[in-house]
Amino acid sequence: MAAPRRQTRRLERFELRGGLLGRYAVRRLVGSVPLLWGIVTLLFILLHAAPGDPMAAFFNPNVSPDVLEQMRRNFGLDQSLLEQYGRWLGNFVTGDFGFSYSRLRPVREVLAEALPNTLWLGATSLVVTFVVGCTVGIVQAVRQYSRLDHGLTFAALSLYSIPTFWLGVVLVLLVSSNAWPAWLDLPISGMQSLDYAELGAWDRIVDRIRHLILPTIALGLSSAAAVARYMRGSMLETIDEDYIRTARAKGLSERRVILRHALANALLPVISLVGLFLPILFGGAVVIEVIFSWPGMGRVMVDAIGARDYPLVLAASFLFATLVIVANLLADLLYAWVDPRIRYS
Repeated sequence: MAAPRRQTRRLERFELRGGLLGRYAVRRLVGSVPLLWGIVTLLFILLHAAPGDPMAAFFNPNVSPDVLEQMRRNFGLDQSLLEQYGRWLGNFVTGDFGFSYSRLRPVREVLAEALPNTLWLGATSLVVTFVVGCTVGIVQAVRQYSRLDHGLTFAALSLYSIPTFWLGVVLVLLVSSNAWPAWLDLPISGMQSLDYAELGAWDRIVDRIRHLILPTIALGLSSAAAVARYMRGSMLETIDEDYIRTARAKGLSERRVILRHALANALLPVISLVGLFLPILFGGAVVIEVIFSWPGMGRVMVDAIGARDYPLVLAASFLFATLVIVANLLADLLYAWVDPRIRYS
């Protein structure tokens, strides 16, 4: 009889925590609406205040000025700034992101193609950041003040101080040089090979992974160095706790003490870093996608800024801001879920 009662109480606590976190998530999402509106409004003003003409790409001696003026009217660029803002905001709220000036396609279609590629790059970079960072941090904490700890500390600080774009350029030059081993040949541009359509299912997966390796390393390695420093400090604090000494006194192996007891508690502060590093990864993706010709949101945004493609820049910026807000919310919810002491009321 006692076991079913305990299971019932656990289920009730589970439902209570789930309900509290659900209400907290709804409040956060509702509260983020004014923030997103403020971001896109500020970007709208800055873009229109910047020098340049969206119709400059169509300037040609063979094109009549009347044709350019008609295009300007079709895009609504002949209206006042307030009228353009009101029309754009009304369409934006209904999910109509407008028409791309530079690509001559609906913005929704352009973003639908680019967004999955950026999410794929960001997700793999995030995995590399935390898997490599946590592993290095654990090794440093276990081998504190050893030569290995000093060497990894020096490497982590060096990588953390290297700009992401510089690391990407160095990787491209290194792989392109004769010093790079031929058996480890990796693509330095694009997302797939030219003969991708002719490959089998397994070869397609391998081809995508090969194209993903260098951008992922360039984007995630410096962040992994920072996570390693956090993980080392968190592990050192946890190892000195009384319950760790008690576990060792019971005769448990050092491997089990570290991985089963110390690591579970040391990971709690590190989880909160997910929301901190996701904006860094998304921001770095803008540059990395240009360096490696990765067809994602960052490359789309850079091209759109150069072409003064207002609808595409605004929609891409809105999606980036939304991803950052949602990522921070998920990090807060995950932190509260793994640590029962956290309460969001």
